[in-house]
Amino acid sequence: MALEFELKKLGFSDKEAKVYLALLELGASPVQPVSEKAGVNRATTYVVLETLRSRGAASTVEKEGKTMFIAESPRTLLRLFRAQEQELKEKQEAFKKVLPELEAVFNIATGRPKVKFFEGPEGVRAVREDILQSGAKILYDIYSLEYVNQIMSLFSEEEVNEYVKRQQEAGMTIKSLYTSETGPSTEFKLTGERKFLPKEKFPIAGDILIYEDRVSLTTLRGRIMSVIIESKEIADTMRLVFDLAWLGADHI
Repeated sequence: MALEFELKKLGFSDKEAKVYLALLELGASPVQPVSEKAGVNRATTYVVLETLRSRGAASTVEKEGKTMFIAESPRTLLRLFRAQEQELKEKQEAFKKVLPELEAVFNIATGRPKVKFFEGPEGVRAVREDILQSGAKILYDIYSLEYVNQIMSLFSEEEVNEYVKRQQEAGMTIKSLYTSETGPSTEFKLTGERKFLPKEKFPIAGDILIYEDRVSLTTLRGRIMSVIIESKEIADTMRLVFDLAWLGADHI
């Protein structure tokens, strides 16, 4: 039956579709006639009717001492589907929040690199906190000074200073390759070694940080997006690449 098939596509079970259509044709009716018309045994029909009633697709009235079931208007189903759609959206949003943790468990279980993805200023905060929690003593950094300053402007001076203070208390130093439109700079908050790269040759538009067994990448142009990859092999390889670039910077 075409209508039955369409209802099943909309989320009704086979028996729910049959019972609802039977009830729709019969009007107010006790269980037995609905059971016979739907071709579903009486006990199951009663359970299905109660399910439909709980979902708002059917209701009951008392008539001459008997409980009669009535199908709600098909237009009521629109409200039900909208409610289901909203519920699905809420579940999707809730799932997105736990997805990084689920992926982390999956990555660990399968031996894959652990990957976390973040957006916006909160993503930058997450990277900062991860750096502090990693126990790293040396940060290897490749970045554009202008774009990093742009990101830092999103945070209060107190917050930036507090983060630098925590880095210093943890004994962290930095080894970085950076570009700048205004040339080499001497104004840095964290002590360490730095080498300047000419912007015209290296138009870097992001920030790459290597620390312990992790690599973080943050895009600083347009939408702010950050990724943390936890993998000793990848981090060690990126450090080797950094060392090669560090040596090459002397000959640029």
